[in-house]
Formats: sequence, structure tokens, C-alpha cells
Amino acid sequence: MMTFQRVHLVVLDSVGIGEAPDAAQFDDYDVDTLGHIAEATGGLYMPHMGRLGLSNIREIAGVDKADKPLAYYTKMQEASSGKDTMTGHWEIMGLKIDTPFRVFPDGFPDELIARIEQHTGRKVIGNKPASGTEIIVELGEEQLGTGALIVYTSADSVLQIAAHEEVIPLQELYAICEYCREITREDPYMLGRIIARPFIGKPGAFQRTANRHDYALKPFGRTVMNELQDAGFDVLALGKINDIYDGEGVTRAVRTTSNADGMDQLIKVLDESFKGLSFLNLVDFDAVYGHRRDPQGYGRALEEYDARLPEVLEKLGDDDLLIITADHGNDPTYRGTDHTREYVPLLVHSPRFQNGGRELSLRKTFADIGATIANNFSVTMPEHGASFLNELK
Repeated sequence: MMTFQRVHLVVLDSVGIGEAPDAAQFDDYDVDTLGHIAEATGGLYMPHMGRLGLSNIREIAGVDKADKPLAYYTKMQEASSGKDTMTGHWEIMGLKIDTPFRVFPDGFPDELIARIEQHTGRKVIGNKPASGTEIIVELGEEQLGTGALIVYTSADSVLQIAAHEEVIPLQELYAICEYCREITREDPYMLGRIIARPFIGKPGAFQRTANRHDYALKPFGRTVMNELQDAGFDVLALGKINDIYDGEGVTRAVRTTSNADGMDQLIKVLDESFKGLSFLNLVDFDAVYGHRRDPQGYGRALEEYDARLPEVLEKLGDDDLLIITADHGNDPTYRGTDHTREYVPLLVHSPRFQNGGRELSLRKTFADIGATIANNFSVTMPEHGASFLNELK
């Protein structure tokens, strides 16, 4: 059995690889994020993911199948009841979610809005799924003039509140979000995150500030990250990983502003000396392109990510293990703006694999990743998941 000093886990947010067997239960039919993007764009130019073995999992137009893939490869099926970001990530780290987080594609119930208005003394405007940048263009001037709260959601389990910093001071906005967090923890709401979204500027030139604050649910049980932290290993959370786990099991968090910045931060981490896990989420695939149903932009983002991969691969040593996967699908050619229930790819690479990789068996839960990481570092194994560490030879 091989053991590695460092594991680098990269989640390509929403990069699904074909309809899951239970997709119809989630109202998803003929969904295929990677496949449909490749078709819509005339083929994807992703030679480095191709060499790792992406088209060996299933052929993707434009991506050559590798004769000798550099990675072990397969696809994973989600076991939890859900297709949102938190469900996928929590399962990756060893949890199984049987009660799905709630989403509100038609806005939040009148009862919840009334409670927020009564508690704050402020009117709520918006209350619909929306892009965070677009809704402040639409309602920012009204908010500026009335002091109302812009409340909106997305395809994820989230309630977001936008307000101008000169109208609602940050501490007041944060206190409002804390109240919303407390009243939406359980059914009938069961919301994954509350997010404060402050902005500044004048009509026609509003811009969101860096004072965003997330109020997430804590994982309902211990994750592999908790076990690593307690055993003295480093757990470096890059991108929105810290928010997704509400800081649980994280020894250092680094925010990122884009996929490109996420790759920059990963490359910096590869130059550091640490022992444990680095965990990166590349969110632009989902937030910027998937929900906005932009297959052309999604395709460009995938190719831009692929072009950065050599910088990562050349910095890996024999004591490094790179795991690339996703947390759900978000087929930009599908109706609506919701996530899609799909298999996700799994590519596992180390320079130590002198003979390259080969196909792994289909994984029945994302938790196999967490189990493998726990096995590698000899910490307590999660309740769910089966390690594939001994298959890496």
C-alpha cells in the first residue's frame, strides 16, 4: 500500500460526466455536462486532462483517449439525497446526507419573508432566484432609496441578502444574516447557507465588496478533515471549501476570486512544505457558466483550466497524490438553472505511478475519496466509503 505525504484534492465544481442512474428522481433527463458542452462547442481542447485519462472514463468530443493514461480513472455515483454543493462536498469527506437541503426555485415562502421583515423592521424586495451582480443592477437603486433588504437565492440551498454598505452598516447586515441562519437551520427550510452580500457605489456603477460573509450549516458529523486536523495534519482549504464546511477541520483557509486565482493558490501551495491535505474548489464552472446556461463560456473555462494543469503536474513529487473530481453536474444545455444529477469524474495521479494508471471500479459513493485520504494518513475511517488506496500501484 502506498502512502503519500500530501494529497491535493481538486473539485471542478459542477463538471459532471453523464446522467446518473437515479437522475429521473431529481427531474433530470438526458443530462451530461461534459458531453453536451463538447457537442455544443464542436469539441473540447483539453489535452492534459486527456493524458490523465478523461476520455478513458467515457469519450468526450475533442479529447483524445490516452493509450497509457497517467492517472487511475473512473466515475463516481452520488449516494446522498441531493445534488447541491454542500451535499456533494460533505459526501466526499465521508458523510451521507439522507435529508436533502431545501432549494427555493420560486423564492422563499411568505411566512419566512414576513419573519425577516418583522424582526428587522425593513421591507424585503427581490425574493427570487437571481445572479448576485444582476439583482443589484435591477434593485440596487430601490434599496439605496428605501433601505430595503434585497433577498434572493440560486439553484443552491442558499438565502442571500444584498445591501448597500452606506444604507445598512455591515454589522447590522451581519446580524440580520445571523438571525436568518438561526431560523432556517431545520425543516421546513433546511437551508445550507446564508450569505451577506454588501455592495457600494451609485446607480449604474454598483459593485459588490470583499465584505461578503457566509453563515453555513456545520456538517452534522465528523468528516475526514476533522480527523486529519485532530491528528496534527495540515488541512488547507482553498476557494469556498472553508465556507462549505463552516471551518470544520480546516487549519488554514485561502479565499479565491476565480478559477485562475484558485489555480494560482494551488500552485503556491505546491511550493510549500506541509503534510496533509490541500482541498481546492474551482467554482466558476458552476457559478459563472453552469447556472447561466452558457455552454460556450463553460467550454472556454474548461480549456483555460486544462492549460494550467502542466504547472500543477510539474510541481508534483513522488510524495504527492493529485485527485481531480467534481461535486455534481450542471449541464448548461439543460432547461432551467438547477444542478443536474450526474456521475462525476475521478482522476488520481502521482509521479510515483511509473507505469501510469488504469481503470478503477465504479465508485458507488463520493465518500470513497474521503476513505482513501483517511487510509493514506492512518486516521479514523469515515462511516461511509471504501478506500481505493491499495489499488494504486
